[in-house]
Formats: sequence, C-alpha cells, structure tokens
Amino acid sequence: MGRWFLPESPDVIGMLCRQLDTTHQGLVAFAAWARGDVAQVAIVRDLEHRADDEKRELWRALRTAFVTPLDAEDLFVLSAGLDEVLNGVKDTTREAEVMSIAPDDALAEMADLIIEGVGHLRDAFQALEETKHDELATAAADRAVKSARAIERVYRRAMPLLFEHGDVKEALGRRELYWRLLAVSEQMRAIAERVWYAVVKEA
Repeated sequence: MGRWFLPESPDVIGMLCRQLDTTHQGLVAFAAWARGDVAQVAIVRDLEHRADDEKRELWRALRTAFVTPLDAEDLFVLSAGLDEVLNGVKDTTREAEVMSIAPDDALAEMADLIIEGVGHLRDAFQALEETKHDELATAAADRAVKSARAIERVYRRAMPLLFEHGDVKEALGRRELYWRLLAVSEQMRAIAERVWYAVVKEA
C-alpha cells in the first residue's frame, strides 16, 4: 500500500524572526561599540555571519515550502532587508577603523534608534505570524518608520556641527559614518513598507 507524504511546511516566519533576533543582538553590540566598547566589533561581525546563515536557511526553506503564511517573495524581501540592516552597521564599524575615527554621541543616538526600530519590526513580524493580526503588524511597521524618521532628524542636527572645529578630514569621515546609518534607516523604512504591502496583498 502506498504511503501519503504531506508537503513540507517549514516555519518560515519563525525562521525570519530568528534572523531578526540575531540582527537585534548585533545592533545591541553595535550600540555598545558606538559608546566606546571597541571589543564589540568582533561580536557585531560574528552575529552578522550567523544572521547571514539564518537568511540562507530561510531562503532554502522557501524553495521547498508547499504553502507559506505570506507570499514567498515578501518573506524573501523582508529577510534580505534585515540582512542589509546588519551589513550596514557592520560596514560602519569597518569604515571607522579604516579612517581611525572614534564613534561619537550622534552615532550612539542613531544606534539606539536603529535598535528601537528593529524592535518594532520584530513586533510586526510576530503579528504577521498570527491570524487576523494585520492591524497590529501595520501599526508596528508605522512605529518602525517613526524610528527611521528620528534617525534622519539626528543626522540633520549633527551634520552642520561637523565642520565647526576645522578638522576637515575628520569631518568628512564622520559624514560618511552618519550617511551609512542614514542608509540603514532607509532600509528599515523599506522593510516596514514591505510589511504593509504584504498585509494589503493578503487582504
């Protein structure tokens, strides 16, 4: 007698949340670096590698999953966006090392806001996993966008101060670091908007 085999249904949103948790840990380490703990750089890099492995595990699962709670393309894009967030902060630490520039208060403030925003994205992802919680998901996504906008305000406040002290080389270097975190905030916004898109599409 033949046997019936059920199609695979891996917990892809659970995988996405695990990648997000690793990303969050990396951001906490980054924020500690931004406050002067240089030893945290190695932790940021290690966690970036772990998150990359988790991203690829999710992508492989999407290839074999018969059904997914969200469209596979949306899950792919959300995962890729998280990858860019952690890559962005890791690259910021590398750039600071290359230019021999220590982090400052503006970087620390932006780092805290990135952690805040990714925390809201975690709430959005968890809400997506639960049936009939679309409003909670989009509300959390909106809060992540507010965190991204707060980063932009820190950026605009800090930029005019860079050239007040006469060290043009350092000012240009800091501008590059600020710009990298501004790019991270834009990636956070893009992830939040994809949450909205996924909800609207599934409605």
